[in-house]
Amino acid sequence: MNARKLGRRRHSLRCLEATRRITSDESLASTRVVILTTFDLDEYVYEALRASASGFLLKDTMPIDLLHAVRVVAAGDALISPRITRRLIEEFARRPEPATAAAAVAALSQLTEREREVLALVARGQSNAEISTALFVSYATVKTHVSHLLMKLEARDRAQLVMIAYETGVVLPGTG
Repeated sequence: MNARKLGRRRHSLRCLEATRRITSDESLASTRVVILTTFDLDEYVYEALRASASGFLLKDTMPIDLLHAVRVVAAGDALISPRITRRLIEEFARRPEPATAAAAVAALSQLTEREREVLALVARGQSNAEISTALFVSYATVKTHVSHLLMKLEARDRAQLVMIAYETGVVLPGTG
């Protein structure tokens, strides 16, 4: 590995460690992290999500899209660069971490049938408004279901709900 690549790798590891520290610090519970990077390597994306990053964008993101992403994440949702999303979902679904997947499967037993439906729609990228329309329930009801999912599945945000849904087979790549 040449010196430049090694320097980038070290920088990436520092960013991931900083993300872990921020997201695990109870005094920063309302703080969300958006990672902006030149690296679209699968492992870097996975580690960022495991470190509880709420957003992951590439540095070639247009300024208007970056502003939108910050607003989305600040509102409590998650956002991943569209170029990465499909590849991330397919690959992540193929190789979940066994311990994490087992814990998530056990947690799924706590969910109501409606919560499972909401989880599947969240995993397919639908917004609360879209879920409300699809399930013929109020927006407030969807928000309540999403809140219950976050608590029951011990997820920080919607990005982690998506990971859990794919890890546990609630949804499968290419089905929606």
